[in-house]
Amino acid sequence: MSSHYWCHGTHCHKSRTQDRVRGSKGSKVLRTRKVKQNEWNKNSFYKYFCSNSCYNDFANANIERIVAIAPRTEALETPIDDPTKTKHTTSWGHTYYDHTIKEKGVDTQSE
Repeated sequence: MSSHYWCHGTHCHKSRTQDRVRGSKGSKVLRTRKVKQNEWNKNSFYKYFCSNSCYNDFANANIERIVAIAPRTEALETPIDDPTKTKHTTSWGHTYYDHTIKEKGVDTQSE
């Protein structure tokens, strides 16, 4: 594995920031950033993008091809227990309700 990847953002090389300026006097360019590979980003899309802006640019430009990889043809559902509603009153007399929704068969104590 390489220790760096080039950012995949479609407009990364057009962002006018000082860290992207490269080249000798008279032939300067704006260059795509390198993204250092480390423990923080090794299992996420952040290893390919230098910022959320670059990720969003890439996703927006390629969304149709991304969705075509695994199209969703029907809704997903998660079985739940009947929701519970708990009434609370603050020390100032305001009333509010907690709504608890639990997946069936999931122990909330261990989460």
